[in-house]
Amino acid sequence: MVTLGIDPGTTRIGYGVVRQDKNCLVCIDYGILKVGSDKFTGFKEASEELKKLIEKHKPDQAGIEKLFFFKNQKTVMAVSEMRGVLLLTLAENNIPIQEFTPLQVKQSVSAYGRAEKAQMQRIVQLLLGLKDPIKPDDAADALAIAICCANNKI
Repeated sequence: MVTLGIDPGTTRIGYGVVRQDKNCLVCIDYGILKVGSDKFTGFKEASEELKKLIEKHKPDQAGIEKLFFFKNQKTVMAVSEMRGVLLLTLAENNIPIQEFTPLQVKQSVSAYGRAEKAQMQRIVQLLLGLKDPIKPDDAADALAIAICCANNKI
């Protein structure tokens, strides 16, 4: 089973791909999709880049971060709009989708819902047996989402 994790953003979208191999998870790929800052061009670019990832890795399911709180109203709207584009692209490609809040991801991956970003990154690195720290942060978050999704059977 191949799982795609997505950490939505406006111009940087984190992604992580893991494969369930018997009783352990293996990291296949991770990184960020960089899209233009022009809203509508960015939507198109994000959809096209996500389609390329889907074609390359053929995920069986996807997990995406659910927005539940933001301090900046402008940011929450822009990220919500990009989330809509990403969700539509996944749906058009018949990828089953699960949505998780950051708290759910932290509880699933670290067993502690208030784990700090550095702790989460280290746990993800250890769980996936990666030698080097995962950079950038958006990719590490996406891998955590993929782990959460893989462990949460639909």
